[in-house]
Amino acid sequence: MRPQHTTVDAVRVHAFKVPTDGPGGREQDGTLEWDATTMVLVEVDGGGATGIGYTYGDVSVASFLTSTLLPVLTGCDALAPPAAWQSMFTAIRNAGRPGVGAMAVSAADTALWDLKAKLLGLPVFQALPAFHDRVPVYGSGGFTNYPLHRLAEQLAGWAGQGIGRVKLKTSRDPARDPARLDAVRKAVGNGCELFTDANGALSAKDAVYWAHRFAEQWGVTWFEEPVSSDDLEGLRSVRESAPGGIEVAAGEYGFVLRDFAGLVTPRAVDCLQADVTRCGGITGLLHVSGLAAAHHIDLSAHCAPALSAHAFCAVDRLRHLEYFHDHVRFERLLFEGTLQPEDGALRPDPGRPGFGLDVRWADAERYRTYGTSTR
Repeated sequence: MRPQHTTVDAVRVHAFKVPTDGPGGREQDGTLEWDATTMVLVEVDGGGATGIGYTYGDVSVASFLTSTLLPVLTGCDALAPPAAWQSMFTAIRNAGRPGVGAMAVSAADTALWDLKAKLLGLPVFQALPAFHDRVPVYGSGGFTNYPLHRLAEQLAGWAGQGIGRVKLKTSRDPARDPARLDAVRKAVGNGCELFTDANGALSAKDAVYWAHRFAEQWGVTWFEEPVSSDDLEGLRSVRESAPGGIEVAAGEYGFVLRDFAGLVTPRAVDCLQADVTRCGGITGLLHVSGLAAAHHIDLSAHCAPALSAHAFCAVDRLRHLEYFHDHVRFERLLFEGTLQPEDGALRPDPGRPGFGLDVRWADAERYRTYGTSTR
């Protein structure tokens, strides 16, 4: 039976910043270096329950949420996240939808879906039009500043857990990549799929060269963002010129539907990616999933495994989920109820309502950068 009291009564916004555990406290990929990861977390109360959702981004997302979206969320129907989603995107029209705006909506939207599922007494994936009850994963980390022993140990650890696909960052210093790939291939063995991610560091011509080397010398089957996702012509060129055994992927920086449409019409990727904490939350992801299905292209989940394991069960053309080192570590620090891979996949617990997460408020407090503890 539909709950009687369904309006959102209160909204709270928090931000937590956790230092990385990379060498010297830093991590690198092909184009960026960082020393911490920030989560902006939203709580929504309604009908005697509380839903939580979040995004990974700058603390400015938290203040944007408070100033622009809190008035929209308060009083909205807790059982109608898509209606609230539409109202939120209308409210941020002049403030800017891509980037911080879409990330703020994503955090709020996932919180609303968590609340709705809890009010219905269901896990989120069962409150959605689910096609699946599990999401295959690939281990992801392999930062460019890792020494070879840590690089090999990390990726071999995932392979040893039964995860049949692992990914390392490349292309910050291409001259170092052959030794890094040699170490990884030796560590994970020939039975494990090997993925690479350049984070947009290469030119199209260089990316084509490396696509052939990656595939021929190390059996790489996935080349993510060989050039910037803003360079659609370059992505198409790499995809068309790469050898048949390697797929080009991009889409993690998609914020609004047109960002994804540009990647598939005309086709610039072999597999599309989406991040539920950036693309407008679960409601936005359902739009992207429909786009992918219409263009007969698979969709891969970018990071945030505690949310994505539920959300991507509703993706028809599901490929897999990026089980990203930083986010796995962060979510284990802040939440009870995170999932562990089983047979290379995450399986949402059908016995835990919502996302099945409880915030470890006492542990989280030391990392707070925004909001006030009420516990």
